[in-house]
Amino acid sequence: MPTDWSSLPLSRTGTDRAGARRDAPDNLARLLAAATTRVLLVRGGELALEPGEGHRLALVPASEAVAAAARGLVCDLGRSSRDGGSDVLALVLPATRPAVDIEGVEAPTPREELAAGRRWGALRDVGHLLDGHDAGLATAAVALAAWHARAPRCPSCGEPTVAVSSGWARRCEDEGVDHYPRTDPAVIMAVVDADERLLLGHAAHWPERRFSTLAGFVEAGEAAEAAVRREVLEETGVVVGRVEFRATQPWPFPASLMLGFVGHAETTTVTTDDVEVTDARWFTRDGLAADVAAGRVLLPMRSSIARALIEEWFGGEIVEPA
Repeated sequence: MPTDWSSLPLSRTGTDRAGARRDAPDNLARLLAAATTRVLLVRGGELALEPGEGHRLALVPASEAVAAAARGLVCDLGRSSRDGGSDVLALVLPATRPAVDIEGVEAPTPREELAAGRRWGALRDVGHLLDGHDAGLATAAVALAAWHARAPRCPSCGEPTVAVSSGWARRCEDEGVDHYPRTDPAVIMAVVDADERLLLGHAAHWPERRFSTLAGFVEAGEAAEAAVRREVLEETGVVVGRVEFRATQPWPFPASLMLGFVGHAETTTVTTDDVEVTDARWFTRDGLAADVAAGRVLLPMRSSIARALIEEWFGGEIVEPA
């Protein structure tokens, strides 16, 4: 079946972001006071899930999160398409509990109590298992939480910044300037040759046997298509000619937007840079299927656009051993 590029796991959404209301002075307070508002809990890149074995976000009533929200970061995710259009907030909880002093165990804070006993899942692992509604909420929440954690100070003057615009900006009060979440464009490409073989690489920091499509960041003043050709040449020595766009997908680890392409190779000799990529190989469809079935090759997770690029080339789903 043809790949549905309009519904990549982390590109799906069922939420109206309701951006026009973010700058209202009482927006967050009003939403927290509403009986219909639901709160998504984010903790160190993980998301609170409903109990059991399913994969659905645990959206708690705002009344249960008011005390924790008083000392935490809250972001307005918009208006849900579920439950008659309920509003949804994200509450960012501490990744770890603070150290206890020598005098004894401190009473848990409201944020710790809210997190206790819940089931958590990392977006990388559960993104493709969530439905479109939950995937959109989760991706936005993780992206915002990661940006706030990395942007506590003004990049111009170095003074501390404060969250404004319902969590969608940070203000440097010293300069009177607002800063917004950054997004780093990155290309990711399925490189194929004239014999319809696929080029996959192994990054130096990946687990053993993991292979995926090549990828890299777009440099300043560079077109995405040029970045495809440059990255492939730098990492594998392969020259790419024609480049075809496929789709985009947010990848908030911490702040990338993946631009998916297919690149057509004009040469096939592989020479890895041995810095970013330590191994790269051409695969036939039968060869990749056999290597995956035997456990010789581990493919990227299904939440990644890399998996969609690979399976489009393959012509369908690649079944992995249990």
